Amino acid sequence: MIEQILSFLLEVAAGLISGACLLRLYMQVQRVPFSNPVGQLVFALSDWLVMPLRKVIKPTGKYDMSSLIGAILIQLVHYLLLWGLAGAAGSLVMVPLLALFGLARMVLTGLIGLLIVYAILSWVSPHSPIYGVIARLCQPVLRPFQRIIPLVGGVDLSPLAALIVLQVLLMVLAHLQFSVLGSVAAGMAMM
Repeated sequence: MIEQILSFLLEVAAGLISGACLLRLYMQVQRVPFSNPVGQLVFALSDWLVMPLRKVIKPTGKYDMSSLIGAILIQLVHYLLLWGLAGAAGSLVMVPLLALFGLARMVLTGLIGLLIVYAILSWVSPHSPIYGVIARLCQPVLRPFQRIIPLVGGVDLSPLAALIVLQVLLMVLAHLQFSVLGSVAAGMAMM
């Protein structure tokens, strides 16, 4: 039971920090200002990691690689700690693979979370300052769906379609992770 609790707490902490690093990168790419509650939260959660990394890894154009590297490092530490909690069972080679799959899962679940918040705020509080930020972050994901799906009775169903596609991508990612890790484990067993 203690292992489950520690695993859960690690998952939450790693998800929060690496998610903030990824959101920081995404907000920079989308040129969303950080002078809003979302931006302030992102800074508060990621500055301690991103700022020292930025001294070593200089930003290139609109891409802040220190945010991406920070998210990758957090995922690596997360899976390394989980590997240690499991009694160092299995190969250490699996840890970077798990971190990459964890990062991809973080991107997809982060987009799903943004879309859910966007959909709720569009009905409840469309004039909220946070709504404008979330809407700007969701537009690149929603735009392709909005081109195809017309308004139905004045309701935009593109968030629903995007959520379905992202859920399918999560399922594909889980299957791919299972296949890749199974192949690596089988290959290591043959050595």
